[in-house]
Amino acid sequence: MSRHPFRLPLIAILRGIRPQEVLAHVQVLVDEGFDAIEIPLNSPDWTDSIGSAVRAFGDRAWIGGGTVLRTADADALVELGARFVVTPNTDPALIRHAVARGLQVVAGFATPSEAFAALDAGAQMLKLFPASTYGPAHVRALRAVLPPVPLFVVGGVDPTVLAGYLSAGSTGAGIGGELYRPGQPVDRTQDSARAFKQAYLEVLP
Repeated sequence: MSRHPFRLPLIAILRGIRPQEVLAHVQVLVDEGFDAIEIPLNSPDWTDSIGSAVRAFGDRAWIGGGTVLRTADADALVELGARFVVTPNTDPALIRHAVARGLQVVAGFATPSEAFAALDAGAQMLKLFPASTYGPAHVRALRAVLPPVPLFVVGGVDPTVLAGYLSAGSTGAGIGGELYRPGQPVDRTQDSARAFKQAYLEVLP
């Protein structure tokens, strides 16, 4: 169940990162075993950051764009060499377009209706957002009706609550402010990455 393309189902979200910072932070994430790196499109000069990350780490990690709202953005990501997109909402036209361009789509949703709309449009993965508003019980209820697709929880997920979501049926998590905040030192990113990876590994049988 919940097949996904990532070796480690923890999507590192580097919201607000700048091009001159991106390589150092992605380096420590890759060194810690993270292979899904999302740079949201509301970050400064995101095309430069994603392009440089793809060139430096595209053979070792999935580099993708987040907060994708327009088909033109999906096209730009394809040209940059990105391999997946993360949306904050369920937009069937955008999902269909991104899938047609060869991208993996992690579609944002909150309700079963939104989840099924995203899947019908071709999304390969789902993102429950904001997870902290709904909690693990919501994930468990969703799993009762959803097909066995990858389901990531995003928003307010830290290492102390990760196990509860995984036990409820989530595949993994997207981790943003709990992992990276703009301007923070690289060693803090590394320490946070280690804590999340350890929390994930402790749940494995």
